[in-house]
Amino acid sequence: MSISKEVTSELVQKYGLSAGDTGSPEVQIAIWTTRINNLIDHFNTHKKDLHSRLGLMKMVSKRRHLLDYLKNKDEKRYQEIIKKLNIRR
Repeated sequence: MSISKEVTSELVQKYGLSAGDTGSPEVQIAIWTTRINNLIDHFNTHKKDLHSRLGLMKMVSKRRHLLDYLKNKDEKRYQEIIKKLNIRR
């Protein structure tokens, strides 16, 4: 499940370090989280969609790698993004 350009631009403005910042870990984590939440909603109605479930696991793994990178680089930024996005860990 992809997200629209408008949603992506809102996430960039909200979590980015500057106006056009799409490469910072915070923005990427926010985008992955939005896509993951959309897929979780999809699974509430389509319980047997195993192919998309594999994609979900890959997305969670990519987000986990970004979170690990941010935690090693800057613990304070890591804690802030966890609070803002309500990610359990």
